[in-house]
Amino acid sequence: MSSTPRAAAALVYRLDGVDAHHAGGTRALALRGITLHVAPGEQLALIGPSGAGKTTLLATLACAHRPEAGTFEAFGTDPWALAERERHRLRARLFLAPQTPPLPPRQRVVTAVLAARLPQWNLWQALVSLVKPRDPEAAYRALARFNLGEKLYARVDRLSGGERQRCGLARLLLSNAQALLVDEPLSALDPALSQLTLTTLQQEASARNAALVCSLHQVDLALAHFNRIVALKDGRLVFDLPRAQVTQAMIDALYLNEQPPANAPREDDLPAKLAVGACL
Repeated sequence: MSSTPRAAAALVYRLDGVDAHHAGGTRALALRGITLHVAPGEQLALIGPSGAGKTTLLATLACAHRPEAGTFEAFGTDPWALAERERHRLRARLFLAPQTPPLPPRQRVVTAVLAARLPQWNLWQALVSLVKPRDPEAAYRALARFNLGEKLYARVDRLSGGERQRCGLARLLLSNAQALLVDEPLSALDPALSQLTLTTLQQEASARNAALVCSLHQVDLALAHFNRIVALKDGRLVFDLPRAQVTQAMIDALYLNEQPPANAPREDDLPAKLAVGACL
């Protein structure tokens, strides 16, 4: 089952029959025949067992990974038909928050968060901000929305795994992106922080009428927070449905031969080195 076609001009993303190799560089196909249409303001959860292709799909949507076949458009344009400079400008309209954010360990949190502004700055502004952050108040406000304001001037390598995740998401709030792509944002968070994180992401997407695509292992949270559920398995789209049409039998079949992730509480004080080891 695939998404209902919409007018191309109104779409943030249009994927029709897209194949893609694994984002990690292996030649095996990670996505097979994916058809997915996403309009501005839509919020959808990606679910599916490990290895289903969720991370590769997000990398493809971020224009960081070129499809092998099919039609792929972002904001009505084929990114891979553009010159490199034009594609760079297009990517400024997208924000990908990976499960393990690439934060320089010796950098201060304020500088790491303000890096989201780099597409908006010239080279001189970016260099000056490395020495004296240009807008620490904005960084603080973004961090505070994830209960992390007190870490503004901490070093990144002093953060726990969950704090690193939230620091990476605070960057998203300072971007101007119109497509927010988030990969497993809750893997190192406890239940209360998980609820806060999803609520903050959805509020931000709604405020800017941005598309939000969020991959989640926590099926219960996906069903509780998102009106549209997209399920992948073995690189194929299994269903793309409104939440009310997703049944327990569908979930059971999706995770057949794999236990659905437990809903047990997670600790937010995971050592950062363990979070770094959680490969995408």
